[in-house]
Amino acid sequence: MAKFATGITVLTAGGESGHGMTANAFSSVSLEPPMVLCCVSRAARMHSAIEAAGSFGVTILGSGQRELSKYFADWRRPGGLAQFDEVDCTFGKHTGAPLLNGALAWLECRLAHAYEGGDHTIFVGEVLSASRGTAQDALVFYGGGYHDIEPRARQSA
Repeated sequence: MAKFATGITVLTAGGESGHGMTANAFSSVSLEPPMVLCCVSRAARMHSAIEAAGSFGVTILGSGQRELSKYFADWRRPGGLAQFDEVDCTFGKHTGAPLLNGALAWLECRLAHAYEGGDHTIFVGEVLSASRGTAQDALVFYGGGYHDIEPRARQSA
């Protein structure tokens, strides 16, 4: 799978079990109604956080957010909502999930379905709100490392 380039997101859940996690197992499912999926290990703290909240937020990271990706992938960070104390974020008005500022885009989702998938659960969320940020370049993961992707129009300029 190292040969498959993926965007990088931070999944978040609000409430008493609030948590965040870097994830690249994320995809659009449907445009009508708007739905997305994310795959989370059943052993991850994020799994129980999504189940407890019944919702989740998605921050689609831009190229300047490598350190945020690394931070939310680090198991040594504080637990619960304390992990957001040093992070520039806004709490979603629909889900209460922390959404990281400076990103390409954000989604707030109501948990619609959960399916077993090996050692992971496939969470399908109905998109309650979506917005775009001002970041222009995407952050992707490929071949075991981070890469920045500029939109084609800017590359040829």
